[in-house]
Amino acid sequence: MANNLWNENQARKLEKGLPELVYRSNLLGTDRTVCNWGGGNTSMKAIEKDFRGRDVEVMWVKGSGSDLATMGAENFTGLRMEDIAPLIERSEMNDEDMVEYLGHSMINSKHPRPSIETLLHAFLPYKHVDHTHPDSIISLCCAHNGKEIAKEIFGNRFVWVPYVRPGFTLSKMIAEGVKENPNAELVLMEKHGLVTWGDTSGECYEKTLSVINEAEKYINGCSNDEKVFGGQKYLSFSEVERRELLARIMPVIRGAVSDEKKMILTFDDSGDVLQFVNSHDASVLTQIGAACPDHLVHTKRTPLYINWNVEKDNIEGLIEQVKSGVEEFKNEYKAYFERNKHEGDQIFESAPRVILIPGIGMVNTGRSLAMANGSGGLYHRAIAVMKGATSLGEFVSLSENESYNIEYWPLELYKLSLAPPEVEFSRKVIFITGGAGGIGSESARRFVSEGAHVVLADLNEEGAQKVADEINSQYGEGRAVAIKMDVTSESQVKSAFDFSALTYGGVDSVVNNAGLATSSPFEETTLQEWNLNMDVLGTGYFLVAREAFRQMKTQAIGGNMVFVGSKNSVYAGRNAAAYSSAKALEVHLARCIAAEGGEYGIRVNSILPDAVLQGSAIWGSNWREERAAAYGIEPTELEEHYRNRTTLLVNIYPSDIAESIAFFASSKSDKTTGCMITVDGGVPAAFTR
Repeated sequence: MANNLWNENQARKLEKGLPELVYRSNLLGTDRTVCNWGGGNTSMKAIEKDFRGRDVEVMWVKGSGSDLATMGAENFTGLRMEDIAPLIERSEMNDEDMVEYLGHSMINSKHPRPSIETLLHAFLPYKHVDHTHPDSIISLCCAHNGKEIAKEIFGNRFVWVPYVRPGFTLSKMIAEGVKENPNAELVLMEKHGLVTWGDTSGECYEKTLSVINEAEKYINGCSNDEKVFGGQKYLSFSEVERRELLARIMPVIRGAVSDEKKMILTFDDSGDVLQFVNSHDASVLTQIGAACPDHLVHTKRTPLYINWNVEKDNIEGLIEQVKSGVEEFKNEYKAYFERNKHEGDQIFESAPRVILIPGIGMVNTGRSLAMANGSGGLYHRAIAVMKGATSLGEFVSLSENESYNIEYWPLELYKLSLAPPEVEFSRKVIFITGGAGGIGSESARRFVSEGAHVVLADLNEEGAQKVADEINSQYGEGRAVAIKMDVTSESQVKSAFDFSALTYGGVDSVVNNAGLATSSPFEETTLQEWNLNMDVLGTGYFLVAREAFRQMKTQAIGGNMVFVGSKNSVYAGRNAAAYSSAKALEVHLARCIAAEGGEYGIRVNSILPDAVLQGSAIWGSNWREERAAAYGIEPTELEEHYRNRTTLLVNIYPSDIAESIAFFASSKSDKTTGCMITVDGGVPAAFTR
């Protein structure tokens, strides 16, 4: 049942007017069983001062592209009622004319474009109006016998409106239906949602919840858990087994769905998802259509259902079914577009947004983690609606053409256009070793600033998590994740790349950066010191690169690696034989991988920095004292020493290295591999030749 979140003490403290609407809207949006992510709209009518100081009646309505759960006062639009109320006298009005007219009716041109369903609110003679998409109501509205069931639940208190795409016609139908029924307390929109109203914000909220719970109580009385979705056909794998399988197949899926544009992936194996994907009826129900028009843009009309035999097929068989299933889905989507397109329509990515796998769960795709999670959240709602609708009768949906006309509706596409534009590293996943350190953390921030999602791997998990938290606070939840990883541990490296696959679907770029440094005269260099440098800087770089290579090859969409070497990779550093030898190993390993990776579109390049003192754990260790001793100076004199030995007379900072790393990982170097860039201010002895 929908929980009543209204707090009267808190509500009393609100200023009258728009703050009340914001409060109510946030409460409605917080419960996704009440209102879809990004969907629904709310309004209130109030007296406001116009720019001339006159009292005018204004309707505040949700602005396009915002989400009820998180929107504030700035996301609402005010429109003059004297301008928009008379529109009900018109017999018709197309979308383009409506949008233009509403633009002229706004009390402030800086407000967002008003909701597609603005006139629905304007034509109803009530101070407060809610339009929501509750699971229980959409279940009723998507049942073949929904109108008859509604009579049993609500008697004569409802108005049933047949499906019409939102806009002027639907708004007028709703207003006329309410006017003709003096007992009306709610409107049920076939295959769409609910409209309720009240004289106060609190009364409107209470009415919305009471209607939802009436419907839910009735549906619960009709439900039979043993027979839901036709009963269970398959058992789920254990949680450990599901993670192991997903770590193998998510890079396969990512590659298959990313041939047009790369996608970020998420997975969901919660109880309701597993109940649905494992059921007898899932393969049929999934292909009927979307549960709500608001879902279409984010989930497409149907998901991809992988109809494999959980009990008999092996992982190789599943992988082949995933590949062929994605290809068939894309071909069918292109045919669907051709059958229904209008002049000027541009096809979206043809890959599925929702992939359902019996025994395992749901995989979602999107241009970002947030978008992929959004698709998954909406499909949770679809599952709930199908569960409710099939408890009442048969689940029905929009026709193919109706679905297309919503998915490619210019007013719906406008909302998508409000998302930030894509930039260089949008849709990319960057795996950074030594992510807690100066170069690693600065590189992460550089990548995320241009759209990337990053995995920060470091022995110092606390430090990596701190960097991830800072990034997420600035750029949004989920843009960075941290994991503890020892580069010398084969099992930990593999687990870290499995983690990347489970978190984002795979990896596009790897920054091989984790390191250490020691300094000793050659004759005093111990085998322990030698092995330590070789283990971390040689074997560690090898293990990370090999696992990355395997995952990139599985994805089959190319990729790149950037090795952070050193000036010492090409220069015999004094009292640093072990370190310099290991750093030379790194850059030659990079060239070897570049030679083998070319046919798979995998590029490998190296950055050779020098004396990056800021933010480095290495320079916070004995290395500082050791290098100062090698040059016969005090540790405090190192920075000046390094600056004076460069031809440019500069110091090198983590941001300088991050910029070069970003260049090698970017499209600007798409045709460059096996290359080295020195970022050392110009040390003549280390000039590459």
